[in-house]
Amino acid sequence: MAGNSFGDLFRFTSWGESHGPAIGVVVDGVPSLIKLSEDDIQPFLDKRKPGNSKHTTQRKEDDIVKIMSGVYQGKTTGTPLSMIIENKDQRSKDYSEIEKTFRPGHADFTYMEKYGIRDPRGGGRSSARETACRVAVGAIANKILKTFLDSNVKIRGAMVQMGEIALIDDKWAWDEVEKNDFFCPSKKTAIEWDKYLKDVRKNGSSVGAVIEIHASGIPAGLGEPVYDKLDADLAKAFMSINAVKGVEIGAGFESAFLTGEQNADEIRTGKVFTSNNAGGILGGISTGQDIVVRFAVKPTSSILTPKKSITKTGKETTVSTKGRHDPCVGIRAVPVGEAMMAIVLADHLLRNRGLSNK
Repeated sequence: MAGNSFGDLFRFTSWGESHGPAIGVVVDGVPSLIKLSEDDIQPFLDKRKPGNSKHTTQRKEDDIVKIMSGVYQGKTTGTPLSMIIENKDQRSKDYSEIEKTFRPGHADFTYMEKYGIRDPRGGGRSSARETACRVAVGAIANKILKTFLDSNVKIRGAMVQMGEIALIDDKWAWDEVEKNDFFCPSKKTAIEWDKYLKDVRKNGSSVGAVIEIHASGIPAGLGEPVYDKLDADLAKAFMSINAVKGVEIGAGFESAFLTGEQNADEIRTGKVFTSNNAGGILGGISTGQDIVVRFAVKPTSSILTPKKSITKTGKETTVSTKGRHDPCVGIRAVPVGEAMMAIVLADHLLRNRGLSNK
């Protein structure tokens, strides 16, 4: 199975399945002498882990990370850094009934078609359980950014739409993101989402979401045209997250409705831009403005409502998925999006340090 690695100079390879004994990741390209311990990584994992609220899957995983190599006396050595996270709350029996059928919206069908075998327990390798590895790597990427750039570098995410309900008001408050279960920047909207998602869960259904990630404090000059543009790598990073079906940068698809006059980000003395429709990237290179990316997460495919499908032998049937699932998987996608932003930026920062004439 190819495709389990991501990045260039800062590169990681994840391994493990949803219901296996553990998941883990090996990270290459971590510079030496960076102060690092499990305590630097654990807060990021705590933000993503399941069972944090009534609105996410009630699978209880502590997601305790253990560094296995690449750190000595509290500092990185420059050698491959490996981490492991044990799985402790698997309920494989919840998936016994769908072992011989394909769940609509899941990777069951395509994995069987490609490999001739699949792990039905929680989706195996295709499960979003793998994203814990990304979040752990994202914590290291954040350390790299702050070490070589500035401690004021900030990578923050928020959910800006759940199902049919977008932000109710224009009052974006980052402080509110940490005060509700939805990473929502609007207190008023979070109250409405709470009511909305209760009904969705009660009906055994699910809804999608839109997540927005901001990176501030990033200098101009990151990105490697023509084929390794910063926005191209960000698009791949976010599209690689489970259940993501769309990515846009800056004004994104809305830019198609603008005129050239409206879309152009004018520049003034001091390298100050008067707007940011480009999302902080021009020609595949960062401008020094905030880098802004949004991605769309589809509704969780595991729902109680019976849906038409087929068995492994091709017989028509219906499938309803039991077990513990997120009614809106987009909630826990916020810290994953933050991690992928940090990972891409750290990779391009290290590449830039080797290639830039500055």
